[in-house]
Amino acid sequence: MFSVTVRDHLMIAHSFHGEVFGPAQRLHGATYLVDATFHRPALDGDNLVIDMGLAAKEVREIVGDLSYRNLDDVPEFAGANTTTEFLAKVVADRLAARIRDGALGPGALGLTGIGVRLHESHIAWADYQRSL
Repeated sequence: MFSVTVRDHLMIAHSFHGEVFGPAQRLHGATYLVDATFHRPALDGDNLVIDMGLAAKEVREIVGDLSYRNLDDVPEFAGANTTTEFLAKVVADRLAARIRDGALGPGALGLTGIGVRLHESHIAWADYQRSL
């Protein structure tokens, strides 16, 4: 299996519901390092997994739509705890939709899976893997 990873970052504000979150129930900020990894079993005709430039552009647009926002105010996330794990899935699902829509070019049709890792800090991160 071949893979390519592109990286960006995401800056948000949010709060959580539930005693398990302790002080994080209060509004707080988070900055995530975002890694999006694209998988395919064989390289395409140009010996690529994916066009890295297109991949980076799409990831940048997805995280840009979420950045500098209080996620508590986003209707789509109403009532949800926007945890690191939750946000990794949101980014992966949005990326999968863009792949389906052709935004990453015809070479993306051979992708079999993607993974998104959000680094919450230098010691903690969460991953979400999905097939395409």
